[in-house]
Amino acid sequence: MPRGELTGYIDVAQIILYAFWIFFAGLVFYLRREDRREGYPLENEAAGRLKRPDPILIPTPKQFLLSDGKVKNAPQTDMQPARNYKGHKREIWPGAPMEPDNGGLNDMIGPGAYVDRDDAHDHTWDGAKRIVPLRVADHFMVHEDGPNPIGMPVVGADRKVAGTVADLWIDRGESLVRYYEVELAGSGRRVLMPHAFCTTGRFSRTVKSEALLAHQFADIPGTKDPDSVTLYEEERIMAYFGGGTLYATPERQEAYL
Repeated sequence: MPRGELTGYIDVAQIILYAFWIFFAGLVFYLRREDRREGYPLENEAAGRLKRPDPILIPTPKQFLLSDGKVKNAPQTDMQPARNYKGHKREIWPGAPMEPDNGGLNDMIGPGAYVDRDDAHDHTWDGAKRIVPLRVADHFMVHEDGPNPIGMPVVGADRKVAGTVADLWIDRGESLVRYYEVELAGSGRRVLMPHAFCTTGRFSRTVKSEALLAHQFADIPGTKDPDSVTLYEEERIMAYFGGGTLYATPERQEAYL
């Protein structure tokens, strides 16, 4: 056999195939390990504590530098579960669904659940507060061809008037409407209604929300600053409307035939 003629007694194609299998198995293991940076380690349902992290399947914490200068670790193996919900299990077996204690909208159960995000503002690339009302972002305007909801009455799922649209809150980073500012009838208190949970009628001249009844608008979580909203406040507002989609009325929790 001539010198260097490896292919004469080695099956190169088979070696390449085995190498690919080993590489692919390692890639799958790496990806499955990395996707456990969020949501892990798991919580012990009975004890209410985090389970001991698996040193093989759970990756070692990695530092992430955020745009605002903060540094966060993931996974956060030393954190404690928030347990901010108010409910109970419908059955005793593990994994049984939760049931709210006081009606659902403020119990943080199911579609009303939320995470404790930072109680800080989101910002645009130039450092300005990202979500603000039109009275602050005065260089934005409602297009003349579309219905301007400002001044329209807000109607709940029970077809009763909850209040009036006082202003629109703009996402300056995406140039779109995020919230309707609603001045509640009777109290004059102003709350935020997510744009995704309502429809504006061009001909009816009303803004309708099927998520809540009219009287339930009074319990929408507020904001500390009347001209801005934090990430944590957004999370609670969205969760309140999400909870209303299932718990606004007892009938919504029943099965559809």
